[in-house]
Amino acid sequence: MRAILIDDEPDNIQLLALQLGRHCPEVEVVGQYTDSAEGLKAIRTLKPALVFLDIEMPVMNGFQLLEKIGEISFAIIFITAYDQYAVKAFRFSALDYLLKPVDTIDLVAAVRKAEQYNKVNPAQLELLRQHYTLSGNNHPQRIALPHAHGLVFADIRQIIYCESDSNYTRCYLENGEQYLVSKTLGDVQEVLEPHDFIRVHRQYLVNLSHIQKLIKGEGIYLLLSNGKSIPVARQQKEKLLERFGWL
Repeated sequence: MRAILIDDEPDNIQLLALQLGRHCPEVEVVGQYTDSAEGLKAIRTLKPALVFLDIEMPVMNGFQLLEKIGEISFAIIFITAYDQYAVKAFRFSALDYLLKPVDTIDLVAAVRKAEQYNKVNPAQLELLRQHYTLSGNNHPQRIALPHAHGLVFADIRQIIYCESDSNYTRCYLENGEQYLVSKTLGDVQEVLEPHDFIRVHRQYLVNLSHIQKLIKGEGIYLLLSNGKSIPVARQQKEKLLERFGWL
């Protein structure tokens, strides 16, 4: 795979090129750029199959560079030192990222993934840009759900609850649709918790805004807006009451 490296820090680029040479012989580095404008020009002229792209660069960041490309015909591996909420969105998506300093095992895995998936969905890229840009309580209200046949872009507010299904997660929406997502419930939880979702049971993650009743009997159950009854694990009861503000 012909690859271009774009990062405004020369030391990072040199180290990444060294790691690729040692551990990823299938990758041929045809260009290294510390200036995003030069990197953009190189993408247009060299037409690489793979681009390692730093997100945080002066003048033009990684997302701004991609906006100028137009149709993206190459695989992308993002590089970032930003290990916060936005990174969870990258982990959840089909696009890949590497945290600085780059770990060799992660690098090899990302390259293998890029060999298999070399097309970028523009809508998904836009969602990632929003996740990366927004912070605090101002999170994007849509999410890309990767499933067996591609991606579904869903309004987070319409997701009623998510249910663990082995190494997959089934997401249930207001309109009655359900999607089997190729992520564990833990992965889904990481992305949805900032949107007022709470893990009430090892098998269930629920949207607080869709809880209608808490029912006490032999155990504790939640009645959701679609009529579904969800059990609450004993150890999660206090966490749920605290989060919801019930007396």
